[in-house]
Amino acid sequence: MFAVFNPARKIALSAMALAAAALLSACEPVAIGGGGPSINTSKPVPVALLVPRGSAQSGDAVLAQSLENAARLAIADLQNVQIDLRVYDTAGDAGTAAAVAQQAVGEGAKIILGPVYAQAANAAGLAVLNQNINVLSFSNNVNIAGGNVFVLGPTFNNSAERLVSFAARQGKGNIVVVHSTDEAGQQGRAAITNAISGSGAKLAGTVAYERSQQGVINSIPQVKATVDGTGADSLFFTSTTAGALPLYTQLLPEAGVSPAETQYIGLTRWDIPAQTLELPGVQGGWFALPDPSKAQAFRARYQSTYGGAPHPIGGLAYDGIAAIGALVGAGKSDALTGAALTQSAGFQGVGGIFRLRPDGTNERGLAVATIQNKQVVVIDPAPQSFSGAGF
Repeated sequence: MFAVFNPARKIALSAMALAAAALLSACEPVAIGGGGPSINTSKPVPVALLVPRGSAQSGDAVLAQSLENAARLAIADLQNVQIDLRVYDTAGDAGTAAAVAQQAVGEGAKIILGPVYAQAANAAGLAVLNQNINVLSFSNNVNIAGGNVFVLGPTFNNSAERLVSFAARQGKGNIVVVHSTDEAGQQGRAAITNAISGSGAKLAGTVAYERSQQGVINSIPQVKATVDGTGADSLFFTSTTAGALPLYTQLLPEAGVSPAETQYIGLTRWDIPAQTLELPGVQGGWFALPDPSKAQAFRARYQSTYGGAPHPIGGLAYDGIAAIGALVGAGKSDALTGAALTQSAGFQGVGGIFRLRPDGTNERGLAVATIQNKQVVVIDPAPQSFSGAGF
């Protein structure tokens, strides 16, 4: 039996469990705004990096160090831009995040990079809202986005929009959504159905399941009946490789819903952990991922510099510094305002292009991949700019 999702552990952390991560509701969502400080681009720009180094949660110290390492790697890559990076420890706690955010601004920070956890990011944003400081959080929870808080983490909306659009173009746009009844599953379902409504695809139906082994088993007949009754040509799963996905891809073919006839699509990465690639049921499935060549180049540079692999979300700190550096490099005093941060051209990050939206969410240029002979194969490359098709 796979582990039941623990609502207390909703964080923007592991790429393997992205669908179940960082999904804490905002305490007090703030109104959309576009403010920010005035800066002197000819001098080092103070940037506060908020990381969960002192957290009691397992792995947070490693994550914190990876974020700091990636940020410093990005700073080293900047040309003609000086960043004064100041690191603060949130201990993974919302109250502490609010306090150190205020401390950072009091000590001169012009923008905040981090924190990781959604509640902490929300608290940090509220704490410095009146100081006109923007927060580029590492969360992927769109519920906290808005006002002075932006989310850098890859979102369900990113993947859903990319995959639904691709499915429609491939003649696989009559889609049944299979989702868990927990918060992660509900948000995943919403992202997929919203993407369908804004595309040439069609929602054939939805099937909900309780996130347990028996819940999956009980839903199999309903999934088959929905596919058969609607003539659906695709199944879009919100489940992760650490959750229900392996069971679904085993039981559905046995029940007569063959991936050779009905396209399997995943909202989360199917290549993490690598053992997932061995499963017969995932062969031919589609999922979205960052530009593989750029992501690999970042991992190789990080490994060469620090002697180990970066944390799965460590690259978000690099992205944040890259965006800040690009804007500061233009030499404008309003470089860190909301209007500047949301420029339509976007930025180059460790996994390809990305841009921040005025509502605090983000848009990332993703590739579409499949699994063939237990190997990841890109079938639709990531766009290289936001002027291309689909944007």
